[in-house]
Amino acid sequence: MGTVKIAVLVSGGGTNLQALIDAEKRGELGCGRISLVIASKPGVYALERAKNNDIASCVLARKDYDGIASYSKALADTLEENGADLVVLAGFLTIIDEQVYERFPNRIINIHPALIPSFCGKGFYGLHVHEAALEKGVKVSGATVHIVTPECDAGPIILQKAVDVMQDDTPETLQKRIMEQAEWKILPEAVRLFCDGRITVENNKVIIK
Repeated sequence: MGTVKIAVLVSGGGTNLQALIDAEKRGELGCGRISLVIASKPGVYALERAKNNDIASCVLARKDYDGIASYSKALADTLEENGADLVVLAGFLTIIDEQVYERFPNRIINIHPALIPSFCGKGFYGLHVHEAALEKGVKVSGATVHIVTPECDAGPIILQKAVDVMQDDTPETLQKRIMEQAEWKILPEAVRLFCDGRITVENNKVIIK
């Protein structure tokens, strides 16, 4: 199997991007290679991470487009022009429409900082997820890697990892623990499974071969 070109979409600091870069350097992405980083706004630290690791990057700023449709078309065009085989949403907070999903069916994955179907869907991003989990008093939370479909956070689940919630947790401490113990582990693992050709989707469920 040849090289699998990975495009990573980011909107902020890029900690999950860094986890993927580190995994690639350790040889843990199989034949996967991060070939492009796309940021939804200029000046985010994720772009520095790309530059520091000699990865091509570009900014597709949402504010430069008049709507979701024109933005989604530009994004899909950019991904196709760069020959992306796999698209990873790593803290990408911009809404995109079915144009992207239709051109990359079962080839877009997302990391979500909770155990889906808990604390997911519209409005559940960043610290909001952990605030909701603590408010509910859950004893475990975690992270989920799933295939992206037009319905928010509803696509087939690839991997999940549970993380204990501590009684004195704040949203910030819980976020940090979930990143370190779950997100940064299962995202590279899911990417490798994809690159190794071990993921198939049947009846909206992921089968790992």
